[in-house]
Amino acid sequence: ACCSGTPAVQNESYFAPAAMGMFAGGVQPAGGLGTYGTTIEYIDIASTGNTAMFGDLSVARAYVGSTASSTRAVHAGGYTGVNQNVIDFVLFSTKGIATDFGDLLSGAYSVQGAGSDTRGIFSFSVPRSNVIQYITIASAGNATDFGDKTVSVQDGASASSTTRTVMAGGFEASDDVDVIDYVTTASTGNATDFGNLSTGASQMSGAVSSNTRAVFALGRTYSGGSSTTVNTVEYITIASTGNSTDFGDLTVARYYGSGASSKVRGVFAGGSTYPSGGSPYLTTTMDYITIASTGNATDFGDIISESYAYGGSSNSHGGIS
Repeated sequence: ACCSGTPAVQNESYFAPAAMGMFAGGVQPAGGLGTYGTTIEYIDIASTGNTAMFGDLSVARAYVGSTASSTRAVHAGGYTGVNQNVIDFVLFSTKGIATDFGDLLSGAYSVQGAGSDTRGIFSFSVPRSNVIQYITIASAGNATDFGDKTVSVQDGASASSTTRTVMAGGFEASDDVDVIDYVTTASTGNATDFGNLSTGASQMSGAVSSNTRAVFALGRTYSGGSSTTVNTVEYITIASTGNSTDFGDLTVARYYGSGASSKVRGVFAGGSTYPSGGSPYLTTTMDYITIASTGNATDFGDIISESYAYGGSSNSHGGIS
């Protein structure tokens, strides 16, 4: 339930922080990978420390897609044993339970969210799809068709500047892909090829952005029918096109984590370390980077509840002017 625990003091004392990261839903480690979470947690991106309790989703679920304006965080889709089409939202300024927003075009999980201060963009999904959807964040309602990606994939990652949304990686029918697509967030239409990641990647560990640069933490790479969990981080310059460039490394190799960022700092949180470590192969680790400066990530703190397959968003990411 909302706020039933003792929040991390450094986070609670700054509520609501100017740069708030939010992590919603997921899978509860104590229950294994079949217990779906309702918890919403938050951090002050500008500081370091553990997450603090914010509230709850309207429906407990994992594999949630999230996007946000400077005032609202919106959480879409998910999995509860069946695919969910639910979209709900919270105000960053007000702790509590999420409110119904509308519905996705169909039930889906592993949806990836990004967007501007006005519009949220959702892409990637299970069932695997090339469909891109959008919402107007300030107005509750159902998602609308935006266009199509150049490839039909699931389990990629998305980030935005104030003008463009970029969508990277994902899993195709039998292998992962290295494709990066982009769209102009304020318009509608099919995606355009941007470039490539250095390797095919899926079940990625999150994406963060300034208004200039998008940074992707790769999750799993597939080759010859087997997968490898990686700690690699790569970046692109959003306003241009081209292939990604090495940024550095996470402190822990993992996949199905999530990202939240201000325009200055990106935080990559949680995920699965499989096959490293023991069951249930989850990590509560949060790392951070300075988006404008390449280099390895630094420890930020820990997630205190769900640490796998949740949605990450913030009120100060690069898509917000």
